[in-house]
Amino acid sequence: MITKKSKYAIKALVYLSKQEKDKRILIEEIAQAERIPKKFLEAILLDLRKAGYLGSKKGKGGGYYLLKPAEEINMAEIMRLFDGAIALVPCVAHRYYEACEECLDEITCPIREVFRIIREQTVATLKDNTFAELLKKEKKLKRYRN
Repeated sequence: MITKKSKYAIKALVYLSKQEKDKRILIEEIAQAERIPKKFLEAILLDLRKAGYLGSKKGKGGGYYLLKPAEEINMAEIMRLFDGAIALVPCVAHRYYEACEECLDEITCPIREVFRIIREQTVATLKDNTFAELLKKEKKLKRYRN
């Protein structure tokens, strides 16, 4: 499962991706629209700003905005930023690899192989889903709903 922090970051980025290019959005607006606790969202947006995904402006006309186009930000990046490894077991993690203490031979371990395949497929799916793609999916799902 992903953490609430990661989920809220994704929701906030989807919301910001829907906005006009240079429009600044207040924290209160995002928090209310996406049902995210304001204090929690403040910390998330600050992390996204520090990581180079968001810009911000203080004062009148201020708020947050995307620094990169929605087409250039994918879910894998955001989940790694907030949750670390995407792998379900540490022995298949790409950036956060750790050997399993109980494993006799990780090269021939069938359990590791299954989780390696799951990680690869999960990472590929998350990388394919940019925030522009998420907006397309949302529109498509709304059409099916109506």
